[in-house]
Amino acid sequence: MRKTKKSGRMLVALVVTAAVVGAIAVPALAGGSVVTSGDFATFAAGTGDVGGHAHMVRTADGTTKVKIHVTGLDKNATYVSHVHNQACDVGEAGGHFKQNHAGPGEPPNEIWPGSGPFSPNRAGIANEVATADYSANEDAVSVVVHLKLMTSAPKVACADLS
Repeated sequence: MRKTKKSGRMLVALVVTAAVVGAIAVPALAGGSVVTSGDFATFAAGTGDVGGHAHMVRTADGTTKVKIHVTGLDKNATYVSHVHNQACDVGEAGGHFKQNHAGPGEPPNEIWPGSGPFSPNRAGIANEVATADYSANEDAVSVVVHLKLMTSAPKVACADLS
């Protein structure tokens, strides 16, 4: 009888351990979709305590959805965000992700949560979404929030999608 209880407990422990390791080692899968996400942090030209998170879902039906929730933004400023082709700590996240490298630098070839300029609410929070009609290639690795100025767009926050 003891061997049965011990064997049963070992089996349960093994199953739980395998589930935890699988959840950590592989991006979340939901109905064939791949989910990557990361937390925003103040970046390059940013000031203050920017936070929040970004999520990218590459769906089983071949679309990509990117959602961002950013906190700590200047309520009186205008921002833009783009999926980028490098990690946050590599060359300031590189340039904009492009599904087709030779294609145009705008949607639908790029992914821009908010689809253009957006403003945070009075609390400095912005929630933006973008959907692309393709499954983003492996170059889509981070999301950058830029301050939208008349002549430039400095990078103020970045989230790695891992």
